[in-house]
Amino acid sequence: MTMMDTPLSEARNISVAYGNDGSKLAIKDVSLAVRPGEVVAILGPSGCGKSTLLRSLIGLVKPTSGQVLANGTSLDGINPGVALVFQSFALYPWLTVRENIAVALERLPIDAKTAEERITKCIDLIGLEGFEEAYPKELSGGMKQRVGFARALARGPKLLCMDEPFSALDVFTAESLRREVYRLVTHSKDTAGGGDSATSVQSVLLITHNIEEAVFLADRVVVMGRNPGFIRQIVPITLTHPRDYNDSAFQATVQRLRDIFVADLLPEKSPALAGGDKYIPARLEPLPPVGLGQVIGLMEIVKAHGGRMDVFELDDMTDYEFGQTLGVIKAGEMLDFLDTPKNAVLLTDLGRRFLSGDANSRKSLINQQLRLLGTFRFVIQILEEAANKRLPKDVVVEELVIRLSTQNPEQLFDTVVLWGRYAELFGYEPQSEMLYLDQPQTSE
Repeated sequence: MTMMDTPLSEARNISVAYGNDGSKLAIKDVSLAVRPGEVVAILGPSGCGKSTLLRSLIGLVKPTSGQVLANGTSLDGINPGVALVFQSFALYPWLTVRENIAVALERLPIDAKTAEERITKCIDLIGLEGFEEAYPKELSGGMKQRVGFARALARGPKLLCMDEPFSALDVFTAESLRREVYRLVTHSKDTAGGGDSATSVQSVLLITHNIEEAVFLADRVVVMGRNPGFIRQIVPITLTHPRDYNDSAFQATVQRLRDIFVADLLPEKSPALAGGDKYIPARLEPLPPVGLGQVIGLMEIVKAHGGRMDVFELDDMTDYEFGQTLGVIKAGEMLDFLDTPKNAVLLTDLGRRFLSGDANSRKSLINQQLRLLGTFRFVIQILEEAANKRLPKDVVVEELVIRLSTQNPEQLFDTVVLWGRYAELFGYEPQSEMLYLDQPQTSE
């Protein structure tokens, strides 16, 4: 085996147990190697040990059994050739952008001049020019994560590890930063055999819940199962670069991974696998993260102004950011209670009927309208097919992620529960984190 073939990081039959008596296995007998010049993505349902595996490979978690190696040598402590980008930014609020990046260079055997050159190079590479003296509170989520990337790259790692680095960002910011990482990764791979590279990164290890993201970035996708965590399958991604979300081969690869995912989540009876005579919505709608009470309040304001208002005039009457106002309007439009011709917000006949009703008739009408939305029809369907018509939160979240991977999964689940409870479509037990049908449902 040549040095180029030697894994940068490798797990050999590792298991990790938690609890005072070590009885709770997080992962069991897992083997995985990350070699130079590749991007490896780890996918899997909540609680399958994705982060435990990553932290074991870095050296942050010591396996209960098995062995972790770095560059072919048994790892003792933290792998010095690895840097980690966190999901939650993890910036020091009292330090500037430049100072936050400089933290990564502490205790490295480099002089002050070299350190400053590295920091400046990373600021330029990640697009932080002009923000060097800004504090985290002045930055958007996307800019904070850029600082996280710059800080990780400043260490000069050979292996860049990322734990769901885009999941805390809105969909547009996440896509913008994802493409920048894509350019960084593909450039590093192109120059791996010689020439100049903007960074020292040779390989990337990515944890994600977004199947499209994994297919877009990775050379191999590791699909994990759970109870305890194990590697279900490793899928090579042979698509050529540049990759296109709309390409038929790209979509076929995404569907293959979805099928593997669904087989793990609902192995006995999965609507996605069963097909046949059950209704499966062709498209699930993203839900704006707003409450139905907000929608009703906005409708009352529109009604008080004659049933029609200019969207900007309406926004001026709220304390919301404009995007939040648009989210409330969008929710009302999805329920067919509002219409939005051009810049107007119009109360529909159905919306007027809703506002004229009592509490019970309002609830009944929302129940009726939610049943027309693919997202709620899908949730009801998988609950109907589940044992005792109950499913754990993590199963529902992962089913939604597979089909709505661009939306924050926890936020989406919370919105589904909030709206579904209001309409008495289903109930939710926070202690056991179980979603259940609120009353017997009939097939439509």
